[in-house]
Amino acid sequence: MSWLWAIIVGLVLGLLAKAILPGKQNIPLWLTVIFGIIGSIIGNSVAGWIGVDDTKGVDWIRHLLQLAGAVLVVGVGDSLWASIRGKRRA
Repeated sequence: MSWLWAIIVGLVLGLLAKAILPGKQNIPLWLTVIFGIIGSIIGNSVAGWIGVDDTKGVDWIRHLLQLAGAVLVVGVGDSLWASIRGKRRA
């Protein structure tokens, strides 16, 4: 069941990251999910390092760090995907 949650969270975070970033990201949905999962892992790691990974109530800081990680990974990943596919942007 944890894999299902990872995919759902990855999808939501990836789509939110694409909505936050300016312009259009030309990455497929499956890659958006993977980037969202990677961003979530990065955000969880940062939350653990700064000691806010498990608080009483809703972990808003951890969720914001997950979103920030997803934005970072989607932004960098979109550029890499474009260069791999031969569609470099100026």
